[in-house]
Amino acid sequence: MSNALVVILMGSKVDEEHCRKILDVVRALGMQTALRIGSAHKTPQHVIDMLREFESDPRPKVYITVAGRSNALSAFVDGQVRAPVIACPPPSEAFGGADIFSSLRMPSGIAPAVVLDPANAALLAAKILGIADPALAERVSEFQKSQARKVTADDQSFSSAKV
Repeated sequence: MSNALVVILMGSKVDEEHCRKILDVVRALGMQTALRIGSAHKTPQHVIDMLREFESDPRPKVYITVAGRSNALSAFVDGQVRAPVIACPPPSEAFGGADIFSSLRMPSGIAPAVVLDPANAALLAAKILGIADPALAERVSEFQKSQARKVTADDQSFSSAKV
């Protein structure tokens, strides 16, 4: 297990299912996690207090923020921390999908990455943290190889079948 920490911060409990998908991959890759709830709009001081606590922890870390609609959480967190932030907004049909722009357009000096797929957000966190953790980097490599083997096996099943 890596000593790296992935902090998953959701804007509300409504985002829990999306966060669980992130958690599954983070844990499968052997990283430690913290799952918390805080709103940039409704509880900004609570979020700041949490971030201070996490930032005082010397472990390498990545934050994954999960908030939809007007995704202020990702920008708010990115402006408060030194570690990388990955915005992973939950899917939404509201506003014809236009709410995704609140994750894509950030003020100058605020630069969270945006990854829409929860498993891919976890993978990006592992790749970032793997830069300084060779064992984690190896687990990422094995994960990628397993993904490639699945594609090859799927192709084999089609190429051997009569179409």
